[in-house]
Amino acid sequence: MTEFDKPLKPTATPIPGLVMWDLPVRGDRRGWFKENWQREKMSSAGLPDFGPVQNNVSFNRSKGTTRGIHAEPWDKLVSVAAGRVFGAWVDLREGATFGAVFTAELDPSTAVFVPRGVGNAFQTLEPDTVYSYLVNDHWSPDAQYTFLNLADETVNIAWPIPLGQAELSSKDMAHPRLNEVRRIPAKKTLVIGADGQLGRALQAEYANDASVEFADRSALDLTRADLDGARNWRDYETIVNAAAYTAVDAAMTSAGRTRAWAVNVAGVSRLAAIAAANDITMIHVSSDYVFDGAAAVPYTEEDSVSPLGVYGQTKAAGDAVAATVPKHYIVRTSWVIGDGKNFVRTMANLAERGVAPRVVDDQVGRLTFAKELARGIRHLAETRPPYGIYNLTGSGEPMSWADIARQVYALTGHDPARVTPVSTAEYFEGMEEPIAPRPRWSVLDLTRIESSGFQPKDHLTQLAEYLSVAHGSSASTASVAR
Repeated sequence: MTEFDKPLKPTATPIPGLVMWDLPVRGDRRGWFKENWQREKMSSAGLPDFGPVQNNVSFNRSKGTTRGIHAEPWDKLVSVAAGRVFGAWVDLREGATFGAVFTAELDPSTAVFVPRGVGNAFQTLEPDTVYSYLVNDHWSPDAQYTFLNLADETVNIAWPIPLGQAELSSKDMAHPRLNEVRRIPAKKTLVIGADGQLGRALQAEYANDASVEFADRSALDLTRADLDGARNWRDYETIVNAAAYTAVDAAMTSAGRTRAWAVNVAGVSRLAAIAAANDITMIHVSSDYVFDGAAAVPYTEEDSVSPLGVYGQTKAAGDAVAATVPKHYIVRTSWVIGDGKNFVRTMANLAERGVAPRVVDDQVGRLTFAKELARGIRHLAETRPPYGIYNLTGSGEPMSWADIARQVYALTGHDPARVTPVSTAEYFEGMEEPIAPRPRWSVLDLTRIESSGFQPKDHLTQLAEYLSVAHGSSASTASVAR
C-alpha cells in the first residue's frame, strides 16, 4: 500500500552514494500524483545534480520477475510507477566497499539513487509492475556493463521469492560470481597540455596514479572541431586544463592573436561545454596577466580583471567561460618555473658563463614553481573546497625580476652585484618586434587557498631547492642575498 504525504527525505545506505528517497505522494480514492524528480527540491535536499538525459520505463507482467545484477556506466534515479519491487544493490566498484550489499522494498512513495558502478537487481512483488530509470547517459546496446550472478553465495541476497520459483532470463542466470567480477574503476582525471611545464609537473605529481590520463597537444588539441567526440567524456570526473597559448609577445602579432584566441578562448569554450554536459569538474589554469598591475596590494579573487595585452585579454575571457561550468576551479598563478626553458635556468646559465645581465626591476611578484602548482591543483581536486577562483603562487616576500636574478647568482655561488637593474622601458628600448605590456604588480593574495587547507611554500625556499636539483648547488636560503 502506497503511503501518502511523506516528506521528501533522503536516507543513506551502507553503499557510498546509494541513497534511498521518500517521495511525497498526493492521493485519494481516485488515485495519486507525485513529483517523481524535481531538480531544485531534490538537489537542495542532497541529491547530486546528476544531469539526466533520458528516462526509461520497464514493465513486468508477472510477479516474481527478477532482473540483474547489472552495474551500468551511468548514474540513475529509480522509482516505481505501479506495483511493488524488491531491490538489491551490490557495490562493484574498486575500493574498500566492493561487495557491500543493501536491499529494500520500493513502491511509488520511494525511489533510490544508484551511482555508476553499483550493481542493481529488482524482483517484482506484484503483477503488472512498472518502474522508471532516469539516467545521465543515453542507453546503448553497446554499453559496457559489469554483471554479478543473482545467486552469488558471497553476497547472499535474501530474495522474497526464491530464485528457483522466480522468472529469470538465461543471461542473468549465467552471470559470474563475485570473485570473477571485473571491478569497476573510479572515474578518471584527464590532464590536457601534458607536454608543458605544468603538464610535466602534473605527470610527476600523479606518477603512481593509474586513474590519471595525460594528453599533449598531438593527442588532444583544444582547437579541433570534433573535441566533443574525442573521448568518452562520461568516463572522467575531472579535467585539468594546463594547455594554453602563452607566447605573450607573439600574441601581439596577427597570427599570434588568432592562435591565442583560438586556444585560450574558443578551445576553453568547447572544453567548458563538455565539462558542463558531462558533470565533470574543470580545473582551469589562469594568469596574473588578467590584471593591469596598477594595484599596490595583493590581488584577491574578487578583484575585477583589467588585462593590458592580447594574452591577458584571452586569459580573462577564458576565465569567464570556465566559470560557466557548474563544477569549476580557476587557478590563477604567476611567474611559473618548471622543467624546460625558463627565467631561473637562463639566469643560472648566464651566471655560469660570467655574463652580467640587465634585468627589469619594476615588475614585482612571486615565483610559482610548477611542482608546487601541481601539488595545489591536486589538493583542489581531492579535497573539493567550494568551487570558484583560487590564487596559487609561492608565498613569501614579493620581489622584482632583478631581485630574483640576484638570488639565482648568489645561490649558484656568483656575485649578485653583476645583475644590473633596469626599467621595463629601458630593457625593451629599440626592439623592433611587438612587445606585450606587462603588469608591474603581479602579487596575488593567498588567503583563499590557505583557508582551503593548502599552505604554499616560500618561493625563495623553493628557488634554492630548484637550483640545488638543477645545478647541483648546495646553497640554502640562509645564504640568499637580500
